[in-house]
Amino acid sequence: MGSMFRSEEMALCQLFLQSEAAYACVSELGELGLAQFRDLNPDVNIFQRKFVNEVRRCDEMERKLRYLEKEIKKDGIPMMDSGENVEAPQPREMIDLEATFERLENELREVNQNAEALKRNFLELTELKHILRRTQVFFDERVTSEIGDSIAANLIEDEVVVTRLGLKSLTAVEGLGFVAGVILRERIPAFERLLWRACRGNVFLRQAEIDNTLEDPATSDQVYKSVFIIFFQGDQLKTRVKKICEGFRATLYPCPETPNDRREMAVGVMTRIEDLNTVYLDLYQLRF
Repeated sequence: MGSMFRSEEMALCQLFLQSEAAYACVSELGELGLAQFRDLNPDVNIFQRKFVNEVRRCDEMERKLRYLEKEIKKDGIPMMDSGENVEAPQPREMIDLEATFERLENELREVNQNAEALKRNFLELTELKHILRRTQVFFDERVTSEIGDSIAANLIEDEVVVTRLGLKSLTAVEGLGFVAGVILRERIPAFERLLWRACRGNVFLRQAEIDNTLEDPATSDQVYKSVFIIFFQGDQLKTRVKKICEGFRATLYPCPETPNDRREMAVGVMTRIEDLNTVYLDLYQLRF
């Protein structure tokens, strides 16, 4: 029974070409689309063939073109497609194309690396800005009954000391340390439970959600994060708290103890954020 997929009648031909003219002849035959080539050296390893270096060069240029196309589509830049098959370039033109693709790829990769570094710095400064704002609210709050139960009862043996001192801020407790940082919002419940169990209730955690989403510089995804501050006493608890923060991939930032230092740091952070916005705008214009 014959197959429904039948080709036109074909003839087996053999061409003898000079090596200098072989590229141009094969290119013309390929443009016509009427020839099918047969492999007369099936037993020869593919890496031992004469044209393997040229094929590798073409594969490398194709990879660079795919990378450029991906970056163009990612930025939403329209590309014109005429729908026509471009003729195969001459060997001399391929050298120029190879150099052009190499230069464009290197420039684009360098721009992307600089942009990623700027985004990472911008993210760190933005998180630090939120930490300074939120922790100022935490420090300004007076000691409530909840804090008295969790901090005073566990960290200070004599509860009368707390009442006698009339503490107005958490940092007023002598020897009480703290760490502040940022963590993904969905990890907060498990993070809080592990802190309580690992530290046996001898730490006090305060957290507040960041209203705006933050961009992850590695994946460019928008993520929700929360600011937290943990109060503790002693180097042993400090080491334990930092290990737990590292396990949950929380980012810790330095936070001054005095309001004046926090205010001064916040002003510096805002100035650096404005400078980064200006630099990133210039880099974005350079990209296009």
